[in-house]
Amino acid sequence: MSNCSINNEQLAIIFKALGNPHRLALFNRLSRCCSPGTICNAESIIRHNVSELGEKLTIAPSTLSHHLKELNRAGLIQMKRDGKNVKCWVEPEILKSLTAFFSEPLKNA
Repeated sequence: MSNCSINNEQLAIIFKALGNPHRLALFNRLSRCCSPGTICNAESIIRHNVSELGEKLTIAPSTLSHHLKELNRAGLIQMKRDGKNVKCWVEPEILKSLTAFFSEPLKNA
């Protein structure tokens, strides 16, 4: 039996969200959740301001917001308002679940 905590329906939603190149780039950047050389846990997660995430992408702020909301709906990122800023991050548990999924041996169809 699988030790992966993500079911097929959730995986389909996740892969659909990551099927867009901008969302994939955002998730990739956010999934580097901890400083190099540290173990990623709830205490060491780096939270990014939405404005700093948009600096490297050549998309409108409204489009950036849409992509972040789609990643959030898929359960890939967390978002929280902090005064005038919105912070985004990936919880280590989603990374562990995806790692478990990709680490499973292939099953015969």
